[in-house]
Amino acid sequence: MGNKDFIRVIGAREKNLKGINVTIPKKQITVFAGVSGSGKSALVFDTIAAESQRQLNETYSSFVRNRLPHYGQPEVESIDKLSVAIVINQKRIGGNARSTVGTVTDIYALLRLLFSRFGKPFVGDSGVFSFNNPQGMCPECEGLGKAKTVLVDRLIDKEKSLHEGAILFPTFKPGDWRWKRYVCTGLFDNDKKLKDYTKDEMDTLLYKTGFKPPHPTKDWPPTSLYEGVVPRIKRTFLDKDDSRDAARYKEAIDRVVAEALCSECDGGRLNQAVLACKLNGKSIADCCKMQISGLIRFMRTVREPGAQTIVEAITKRLTHLISIGLGYLNLNRETSSLSGGESQRIKMVRQLGNSLTDLTYIFDEPSIGLHPHDVSTINRLMQELRDKGNTVLIVEHDPDVIRIADHIVEIGPKAGTMGGSIVYEGDLHRLLTADTLTAKVLKCKPALKHEVRKPAGWLEIEHATMNNLKDISVRIPTGAMTVVTGVAGSGKSTLIHQEFPRRYPEAIFVDQSTIGVSNRSNMATYTGIFDVIRSLFAKQNRVNASLFSFNSQGACPHCKGLGMIYTDFAFMDTIAAVCEVCHGHRFTDKVLAMTFRGKNISDILGMSVDEALDFFHDKEMASVLKRLRETGIGYLSLGQPLSTLSGGELQRIKLAAELETRGNIYVLDEPTTGLHMSDVEQLIRILNRLVEQGSTLIVIEHNLEVICQADWIIDLGPGAGEEGGMVLFEGLPKDIVDCQPSLTGKYLMESIYRNYE
Repeated sequence: MGNKDFIRVIGAREKNLKGINVTIPKKQITVFAGVSGSGKSALVFDTIAAESQRQLNETYSSFVRNRLPHYGQPEVESIDKLSVAIVINQKRIGGNARSTVGTVTDIYALLRLLFSRFGKPFVGDSGVFSFNNPQGMCPECEGLGKAKTVLVDRLIDKEKSLHEGAILFPTFKPGDWRWKRYVCTGLFDNDKKLKDYTKDEMDTLLYKTGFKPPHPTKDWPPTSLYEGVVPRIKRTFLDKDDSRDAARYKEAIDRVVAEALCSECDGGRLNQAVLACKLNGKSIADCCKMQISGLIRFMRTVREPGAQTIVEAITKRLTHLISIGLGYLNLNRETSSLSGGESQRIKMVRQLGNSLTDLTYIFDEPSIGLHPHDVSTINRLMQELRDKGNTVLIVEHDPDVIRIADHIVEIGPKAGTMGGSIVYEGDLHRLLTADTLTAKVLKCKPALKHEVRKPAGWLEIEHATMNNLKDISVRIPTGAMTVVTGVAGSGKSTLIHQEFPRRYPEAIFVDQSTIGVSNRSNMATYTGIFDVIRSLFAKQNRVNASLFSFNSQGACPHCKGLGMIYTDFAFMDTIAAVCEVCHGHRFTDKVLAMTFRGKNISDILGMSVDEALDFFHDKEMASVLKRLRETGIGYLSLGQPLSTLSGGELQRIKLAAELETRGNIYVLDEPTTGLHMSDVEQLIRILNRLVEQGSTLIVIEHNLEVICQADWIIDLGPGAGEEGGMVLFEGLPKDIVDCQPSLTGKYLMESIYRNYE
């Protein structure tokens, strides 16, 4: 092949990369392997993708450029033969309650067109079928399909007076300013118990609104109008999707608020006139409630001659959703409720329908959240994109994805400062003979655990029927590790995340959700070691410890201690740029001049967990840092904002906090997410340690190594959505390979007896 058939990266030094040179064949699939933190993302996302997008943006006018994300020039000498890169990452699509699978894939727009042309009776153009259009939305729920109801019995204690704290909500406690909005009105006897209120007094306290109290006390703001407790809670906490108060008081809100389908539209989101428009007996809302696989069957019943073009376009997109393993979703599903893996696969759908070629598609662990059965489907899609004439770059740990690569680049040998070098470049066949971490684990075969722990007792779930569960009952052994398996959408999360905590509320969920809501949270602050670090600096320099807080007086005044300047655009992602005053160091020059054992506070925050373990000898810090390293995140820096970490990394930080505890019930959801196969062994040791300390472990997982280490397996299926929700197997790991209907058993058997040479 000539020079034109390769992307050549010369001297890449971004993050931990050690000036590496890489040659990537075009129009082929290249997988980038290596342990977490080895530098894969630094090369693929921060160098290749960033430079491609930066150069593409440079082709636009300055007017357009100012409205695009600003990519700094990556630390690299040169990149030749770069093509336009499309990054399909795991960042959750997010959005509010009005963003659904239907709207984000444009399938809903096509359905609106179909119903406006061929639905009976005719009710208007396609715009009327939009639940975001005032002419089409249900007037009761304003197009949301559900209503939040304040449960008054949980909100007030009728045995108390206002002075005694009758309003049971954190911001309405006696003395709080919201409480004063009721005791200062002059409308109530503040010492009278609520059970003795007249009907009118109770109605005033809870619901009346929009008038000036006739005889308020002197503390009442003279221009304010009265607002009842229920409308006030609705306005402050429920009506704003991104309310900071709503996030802060989530637990209290969940206790006093119930969410139910809108009584007017029954979850259909549209007004009655629009819902009356039918096609073959179904309204557009009926179509959106159907599982995607069922909606395809319905679309085939639409035979109107003029409708075929639209029907084909809808069917094609629905088929793509099924082909990426999302046939169990419905179009009404809110995008904010999708996992990172589901979000990534939804983004893939947008690319499958286009006819563009000569692009570079970049994927970040597309196997995440997928059963081995579904990984083969994703692999086919990657090959389709390549066969259309595109270059496909995949950052991946899954052996089944690595095996479809035309070319493999392994970065390592380890993480952080011990990584950043090319340890292998070539095809799969040669990799299997190489001496790298990936090569070693690719050749390993999982072995079933035969010596299993005996249950200390049982946790039972009986007659579970939520979502797609088909009235199932299961037993979970205590003092053991249970792995819950099954294809994506089979009902694992419903069973363990929804049904299980209703019966066992004491269970601790170590999940992949975000920690905290601000850019100021990092590993040092979350684990508490930042307080120790600041004390050491204060003692050494004989100053106040608050100087070394980036939330206090020592913070850079320009970026207020963030190290970055964040520009928020309403219509696109927030743009972050390094602060030009402190150059990302977060502190004033005066603070940065103070040191502890030759390092300033910014140097310390820049250290990885592994480096900090070598630097600090304080017992309290060492024990925290050791636990973090044990969970496989020794490569992360102490000051990295938690908002920039992957779900798997966040989960492992939470896991580290639990390593010394005993006798709890833990639920972990796919803890191998983002882990190299060599790190999975370390994770299994940690899981076993928790059980040996007397805890009960329930792990939702697709990884075959982890499944093999279970004491007990519960396998759901056989398929996803309506085709799932049944218990296919419940018992010992060695017996699942003989369970004929179980896809997990089939893949486990194949893996154990596979010939890798």
